[in-house]
Amino acid sequence: MTEFEKIDIPDIIPVLPVRDMVMYPSVILPLFVGRDMSINAVEKALSKDRLILVAAQKDLTDEDPLPERIYSVGVVSQIMRMLRLPDGRVKVLIQGIKKARIEEYVQEIPTFLVRISTIEEPIITEITLEIEALMRYVKEEMEKVVSMGRMVPPDILMVLDTIDEPGRLADIAAANLGLAVDKAQEVLEIVDPIERLRKLSEILGKEIELLNMQAKILSQAKEEMSKSQREYFLREQMKAIRTELGEGDERSEEVDDLKKRIKKAKMPKEVEKEANKQLERLDMMHPDAVESSMVRTYIEWLVELPWSKSTKDNIDIKKARQILDEDHYDLDKVKERILEFLSVLKLKGEMKGPILCFVGPPGVGKTSLGKSIARAIGRKFARISLGGMKDEAEIRGHRRTYVGSMPGRIIQSIKQAGTNNPVFMMDEIDKIGNDFRGDPASALLEVLDPEQNNAFSDHYLNVPFDLSKVMFVTTANRMDTIPSALRDRMEVISIAGYTDKEKLQIAKRYLMPKQLKENGLNEKRLQIVDHAMEKIIQEYTREAGLRNLEREIAAIDRKVARKVAEGDRKKVIITTKNLPVFLGPSKYLPEGQAEKDLVGVVCGLAWTEFGGDILYIEALCRKGKKELMLTGSMGEVMKESVQAALSYIKSKAESLGIDKDIFNDLEMHVHVPQGAIPKDGPSAGITMAVAMISAITKKAVNRKIAMTGEITLTGRVLPIGGLKEKTLAAQRNRMETVIIPAENVHEMVEIPPYVKKQIKFLPVKTMDDVVRIVFGTK
Repeated sequence: MTEFEKIDIPDIIPVLPVRDMVMYPSVILPLFVGRDMSINAVEKALSKDRLILVAAQKDLTDEDPLPERIYSVGVVSQIMRMLRLPDGRVKVLIQGIKKARIEEYVQEIPTFLVRISTIEEPIITEITLEIEALMRYVKEEMEKVVSMGRMVPPDILMVLDTIDEPGRLADIAAANLGLAVDKAQEVLEIVDPIERLRKLSEILGKEIELLNMQAKILSQAKEEMSKSQREYFLREQMKAIRTELGEGDERSEEVDDLKKRIKKAKMPKEVEKEANKQLERLDMMHPDAVESSMVRTYIEWLVELPWSKSTKDNIDIKKARQILDEDHYDLDKVKERILEFLSVLKLKGEMKGPILCFVGPPGVGKTSLGKSIARAIGRKFARISLGGMKDEAEIRGHRRTYVGSMPGRIIQSIKQAGTNNPVFMMDEIDKIGNDFRGDPASALLEVLDPEQNNAFSDHYLNVPFDLSKVMFVTTANRMDTIPSALRDRMEVISIAGYTDKEKLQIAKRYLMPKQLKENGLNEKRLQIVDHAMEKIIQEYTREAGLRNLEREIAAIDRKVARKVAEGDRKKVIITTKNLPVFLGPSKYLPEGQAEKDLVGVVCGLAWTEFGGDILYIEALCRKGKKELMLTGSMGEVMKESVQAALSYIKSKAESLGIDKDIFNDLEMHVHVPQGAIPKDGPSAGITMAVAMISAITKKAVNRKIAMTGEITLTGRVLPIGGLKEKTLAAQRNRMETVIIPAENVHEMVEIPPYVKKQIKFLPVKTMDDVVRIVFGTK
């Protein structure tokens, strides 16, 4: 016996007429009660046992139904909860208990009271195969109805699966099908549970046929509707939905604006297709969705890139040459290359941008040269620094799947430049790193390849961008750290550094006017005479470039600016005599100015990433243990050069006037001063050999001779690199003679004529030639 079967149902009970629905046993429903007689019926039930007969009325429009307009069969229900609403209505939650028939109306005012008789259903003692099949059919048909889009509570199928009583299954299924009142009442009045289940199965069959027909008609209607009509219909629906949500106007304006910008950007067809595709996605998204902002940002990147914006090149060759000369002194090789590019562009009308690499020590004007090129040809200038870069995504960008993703530095700089043909400078290309995040140098292979960069693909954009019109200019201090594949893609132009004469001209033409302007002075307030400027260059700086020279000039300007600010209006003239007052004592003394020639001390020439420099080699020998001592932070290559030189000396001892027996107990010590600085390279080979020969023979070496060259065991002198840098170092240190390998003679064309006049160059093929020059022996 269930909980409800224990409830004692009275004979006389209030009636609650309901519209547009039929109540069933075991079903829980919320009802809104507004009519006075219905509210009175609810209050009557609540004042007693909370029981009320829920019966459907025949006419839905009847506000005050008469007894004959109410169905005679209803369901005795229990009021579980009641809530009074502000508008005067009452909300009740009721649960059906048992069917009952109205026998007589005993009261009609202020509410209906009726005498009822409960309807007893036959008890099903055994579930036969027929009944089980019928129940399973009903459940399956209910699943079909739900799958075809009928609005049914989502958990009703789970409830039906747990019911094993035919009558209860029929009641709950019928209550949730949303049947018309007359059909639902017909099912309710069937007393036999099996018959009721059969009736419901018939109704379900017809309902599924109707749903199939409805779907077919809808499908046919959609096929007949043209594309434009369908799009108009859907847009109007979306517009109405957004208006209801309060988000229609702003989103529509934003989408329309982006659509106009996409058209205005004049993208390639495949890019425009992708942009419109993403715009459609954005249009369908909720404005507050996380992905919405990501898609919006992506579209904005696409429309802001200069797909078709280019600057017109200045192809006036003379004017371009004039601009290059205004900004930089000398550097003829670089200027000639830019003018060649402009000449071809003038004749042909279109050409791929060159990829240049300026290699040279710091401070020689590599970066400023890039700006000057942009100004000369009338293009925008973009610059990034590659020094220390380790992540490949810095070049190619991050994929959009990552939070906070953005394009790489290449695309970012192109966007900032605003044109698709800027002069693009990449500084410090020799200082790129790599780690587990990728190799940026490998990513640059595509960027700096004229055959590939016309379709450069950034991971963020995921569409090709044409970089072939860009003029790429890279800078480096040295070439050996640049991967060979990357080096192969660039046209290398070496900028060795400046001679003292060139520095003097640059200081007068560029540095001095610049610093006067930056410090609020003019030529009426300060003048540095040429001899004083030469002294600054020679004794206060020691560099291939100009940075320290500019700092020293700036230091003088600041001190003069202070005097002027304090009220001293006299013009200051800097001479060699008063220069120490402003800059202090000389920082560097030329090492070539030793008082006398020394035994075992020889001047070599070295190349560093900061330019050329002189390098003194010292050798000392004495009787003792038969060993070779090497000090001064020498690298492995330099140590091998010393050993090769010693082997050569032993093999040539007789011709050098050396007793062979001396090597039996010879202790040789070779030292390179400034031991804290690591040194390496093969080009000091002949210098090492001369220093050891001098130490053994006790013959002094001319302090005005500098030399460079690699030595072999047989005494051949091999070519070296960085001849111009080393020559400039010799000139800075007032050397008179420079010994160079004969195979480097062809590089002499790059050395300024006035340097050739100051220094005597002696090419040598073998070590014998070197010994003959230095010691005067045959």
